[in-house]
Amino acid sequence: MTLLYLWAKLLKKLRGSAIINSRIHGTSKVQSGSHIVNTTFDRHSYCGYDCEIINCDIGSFCSIANHVIIGGARHPMEWVSMSPVFSEGRGGVKVKFAKHRREATLKTVIGHDVWIGGNAIIKQGVKIGIGTVVGMGSVVTKDIEPYSIVAGCPAKMIRKRFDDSIINKLFEIKWWEFDDLRLTKYAKYFTSPEDFINKVEQE
Repeated sequence: MTLLYLWAKLLKKLRGSAIINSRIHGTSKVQSGSHIVNTTFDRHSYCGYDCEIINCDIGSFCSIANHVIIGGARHPMEWVSMSPVFSEGRGGVKVKFAKHRREATLKTVIGHDVWIGGNAIIKQGVKIGIGTVVGMGSVVTKDIEPYSIVAGCPAKMIRKRFDDSIINKLFEIKWWEFDDLRLTKYAKYFTSPEDFINKVEQE
């Protein structure tokens, strides 16, 4: 590992992240370069470098890779023009001809234990179910059912992570609500859903 590499890594981390009107659980992490607005992160979740997340509720144990975009404003396609020079807010322009009010940004909801791959884009107002995998570079425009694996532009279902019997059991157990002590007890079984379910049911 060279000195130049370490210096570049340090500079990357020193940029910091821009977080406003948001609640990040103490066990969760937002990497530098990310822009987080009106968003909540529940426990043990993380967001990678250079993400933009606006008006979103993110569950526990979520894994968000680098360069992911979630939420954001919608341009009013039904107006004469979609340019921000005709709507309220700054919008990155120098001149304002009008300040018409746009529709409020819809809340995006990311369920527990969701993995979102690098460079994915998730439209505002979308609900992503618990246990879902969103493939890298995907564009998600519609709600996704729990424990789905989706990918593509627009994102489409590839398959479910588990069969329905396991999914139903996981929903009954709701392991994402376990406290840290209970998680520590069962963590050794997490590589096998069947073993994990059996051990919990033996309580």
